[in-house]
Amino acid sequence: MNCQYSTTHFIFTCFIIQSALMRSADTLNCSQPTAESLLQSLRESVFNKTQMRLVINPKTPTNISLSFILYAILGVDEKAQILDSFIWLQFEWSIEGLSWDPVECGTDRITLPRKKLWRSDVVINEFMRDNQAPDTYYVYLYNNGKAEDRLPVHVISSCNLDIYTFPFDIQNCTFTFNSYKHTNTDIQLYLLEPVEDTFQKSLKYIETKGEWQLIAITGRKSVSSYDIGGIESWDELVYHIVLKRRPTLYVVNLLIPSYCLITLDLFSFLLPPQNVDRSAFKMTLILGYTVFLLLMNDLLPVTGNTIPLINVFFSVCLALMVASLLETIVVTNILCGSSDYPPLPNWIKVCCLHYLARMVCLGKKISDQNSAPEKNTKYIISCSPEKEINQIRYHEKGIKTPLNLDGQELKELRKLHEDLLTIRQHVDKHFSSDQNSKEWIHLGEVVDRFLFALYVIFLTVSFFTILLFWMYWSSFDKKT
Repeated sequence: MNCQYSTTHFIFTCFIIQSALMRSADTLNCSQPTAESLLQSLRESVFNKTQMRLVINPKTPTNISLSFILYAILGVDEKAQILDSFIWLQFEWSIEGLSWDPVECGTDRITLPRKKLWRSDVVINEFMRDNQAPDTYYVYLYNNGKAEDRLPVHVISSCNLDIYTFPFDIQNCTFTFNSYKHTNTDIQLYLLEPVEDTFQKSLKYIETKGEWQLIAITGRKSVSSYDIGGIESWDELVYHIVLKRRPTLYVVNLLIPSYCLITLDLFSFLLPPQNVDRSAFKMTLILGYTVFLLLMNDLLPVTGNTIPLINVFFSVCLALMVASLLETIVVTNILCGSSDYPPLPNWIKVCCLHYLARMVCLGKKISDQNSAPEKNTKYIISCSPEKEINQIRYHEKGIKTPLNLDGQELKELRKLHEDLLTIRQHVDKHFSSDQNSKEWIHLGEVVDRFLFALYVIFLTVSFFTILLFWMYWSSFDKKT
């Protein structure tokens, strides 16, 4: 008896549920083909259900499709790692069991206040500030139950910016759409259109032609779990926005003036180092370069993550200018006071005057200047005064027998001999100091030529590095 009663009760309950579902799936009836009649029918069946998802079975997920158009790139803040953009966002979803006859009701769609319908809580995960876009108040509702919501969104989102190759940098920012609360058992997200169509529409409607250029938009659907156990998961739509900076402004205002100043400093090596004008010219260049960097500081990106390569370039340029000025001071001091310096140490002679001099093509040897005075004084270095004078007279007059000299003449000859020895000592000292001076001067020439070669190498390497970055930057949109 109980079993029969239970079976009858179960069948009756199922009949009631099925009838309710069938009634919920009935089409709306309009008394006349006017918007007021359709609105009255919607008011009775839809408007009082804004607190819940409009599905027949609560376990049925709501399928939401979305897409967007990137309308403007307003700016990039490297220090705060923020992308400022403006998009047109579009959502589509279906209300189960809702439909009406467009002939009976007079239209196939109607605009309704957004607050009259249930709407999803899909957000952009990277949002950093409130949406400052103008408010819109209406959505479209179609006769087949499809709801369409379009709204402008001012997106200020976080973006991991890599400015190492500034101003030839290419950034990849992400927009991640997901429901803040509903899991994928309640809401499932889908791409409303192919991502390539999103990209082409963005290129068509984008208005900004400033510093940043849109290169590509890619997208995919993924499922992620945020809780520790990984039991619940959320649907996500991940879009990647690839942007490329237009470097013309920075090349014209930063790189070209810097290259001009460093090239002037390079050609200043053609000035004679012993001239004071060379050091004054270099000091003027350093002052001008410092003022240039201060004026252009606002154009350089500021971030605590990485140091841009262009900042390293400017620092090396300034360091080379300072080094060339110091080298000019040292070389000028050597040329002006080398006669008072002690002899060069042997390790400096080996390292600088031998190996380094060969590297910079200044490998000439210091000539020995002591042989000339020895040849000129071969008659006054070995004999006594009487024999020296006699030998000189024999040599000059061709006399083979010695001449007889009295005491006064011998006395004068001894005095002359002492004077000649003093002159010889001064001459030897002069040639010895002159040899040391020439070694110091040669060292200054080698150092000057070495720094000149270092300048040429730096300018060549930096030029080709920037050229490679520019070529890669120019071909990146072709690869994508």
